[in-house]
Amino acid sequence: MGMQIRHATPRTLTEGDRSLYIGLTGSRTALGTAETNAKQLGFDRRPLEDLLVFNTAFGKTVPDISLNAVANLGYADVRFTAHVYPGDTLGVESEVIGLKENSNRKSGMVYVRSTARNQHGREVLSWIRWVMVHKRDHAATCGEAVIPETVPVVAAAHLQGHECTPRVREICAMTGVSDLWEDYAVGERIDHPGAMTVNDSDHSIATRLYQNTAKAHFDGFSMAAKGGQRLVYGGHIISLCKALAYDGLENGLSILAINGGSHVNPTHAGDTIACATTVLEKVDLGLEHVGALRLRMIAIKNASAASIVFPAAGEGKPAHPSNVVLDLDYTIAMPRQPR
Repeated sequence: MGMQIRHATPRTLTEGDRSLYIGLTGSRTALGTAETNAKQLGFDRRPLEDLLVFNTAFGKTVPDISLNAVANLGYADVRFTAHVYPGDTLGVESEVIGLKENSNRKSGMVYVRSTARNQHGREVLSWIRWVMVHKRDHAATCGEAVIPETVPVVAAAHLQGHECTPRVREICAMTGVSDLWEDYAVGERIDHPGAMTVNDSDHSIATRLYQNTAKAHFDGFSMAAKGGQRLVYGGHIISLCKALAYDGLENGLSILAINGGSHVNPTHAGDTIACATTVLEKVDLGLEHVGALRLRMIAIKNASAASIVFPAAGEGKPAHPSNVVLDLDYTIAMPRQPR
């Protein structure tokens, strides 16, 4: 408990990383697609994709936190606190904030809070995650379990909508879609029409792009020795689903927070991913030109988005069927209609 880890080594992100990310995910966000779009929307230049930044920063933590993990299980309190641009260098540090031995005494849970900063020392991203890790000695005595409390939703005060100017409303001219913050309703469901098959080469390249060296993603030989096959990195699934969710959320600007998420079941090469979204909350950021939408996205493998079942409010943690691979609660910035 309390262990502080400075992860090696800082990583400079470039336009090449952006291009490869688009090639792997098919991302079509207006803000990240063209320099002219970004400038028309009031930015000096186009920021990098939020999930490219997250996955890269996440990858920095893997050798120290989850190289030998059984599984990466979930996220909470993920805050995107500043945009990252090509040429920025990210350094990441983590603190162990929770430990709990599993009842089988063969493994346990490790909870960490990680923070990414740019070359100027400015925090750009922070998150909590928990992983299941093997015990070196099954008979070893472990201390009392410590499970950290996490907030269910990142508060509006921590959502960085202030980086947007009133010019973000011009996004409709780029996407050809007029739906803005006012046009979405709480409880509304969006079945995203596309689906994407995960190729073996794609998820392999993705983990290398993020320098995510977890054996479960990299080492087919060791996974086969355990009677399984390599797992697709969960962050790659989130990125694919975010790209698929463009249809129905075309005017979304950037991710402000990931409130919580679980990789419910594994994904393997050859699986086809589809997803659906429901609007949980409309968040007023106190700005006339931009608001926030809190969304719940569920992803399914080898089935249609229309077959996804969203648990009713108040049901607690749902027991998803075996073909559900992701349940993600996140918040995005969305331009508002002029008053």
